[in-house]
Amino acid sequence: MNCEVCQLKELEVEHFEIREVLRCILHTIVFHRALGLVRPKDVDLELFEITYVQCGDVELEKKIDEKIEHFVSWVEKHPNKKSQICISFYEVKSKPPSWFSNKPEHLVWEQWYVNLNVTQHPKPHSGKSHHTKVVVDPGESASEERGSRRVALEVSLLEVMFQIIKFVNEKKDHVPPISEGVIYFPHEITVPSSSDSAFGMDMIKRMLQTGHPTMLS
Repeated sequence: MNCEVCQLKELEVEHFEIREVLRCILHTIVFHRALGLVRPKDVDLELFEITYVQCGDVELEKKIDEKIEHFVSWVEKHPNKKSQICISFYEVKSKPPSWFSNKPEHLVWEQWYVNLNVTQHPKPHSGKSHHTKVVVDPGESASEERGSRRVALEVSLLEVMFQIIKFVNEKKDHVPPISEGVIYFPHEITVPSSSDSAFGMDMIKRMLQTGHPTMLS
């Protein structure tokens, strides 16, 4: 089965920015893959001059927030590490009964990788640092430096949103037929686990072991 993969531009964020950035990206992806009767809801980010659209589904918002909290917990245990979240859209196919399993097969047809570099401490001699007043460009205050870094992240986040829209508009041939009455394609959001070095294998195992389809698991 043809599986399209989109690697989104890496964003450098601080811990307090993770939740807003991930909500913006994940909801934007899911909204553009929604099929049926959704109630679009505009959401203004508090940290950035950006508005994005959610599907207006309380249960979906809850599931996405749960995954984000899992990710935040992982980040706190693995400071200063680059990290990745994967959202996989799949089709559910029935398999012939066998000794091994009679669970339906999940065929992944699209994957999105959200790449974050969470910075915990200022980098030496970096004009982007703003946790300390020691490393500041001459003539630039710490607050000005913080503001310029925020603007740079805002621009990068907008680039990621346009990257999502461009991908959705250009990549259409791999999208499976739509089932009547279905609002969302089945999908799963995978965050790094405690065995983060095996993240890729962990994600594959989860996709193989999942039973009945759920909106988000």
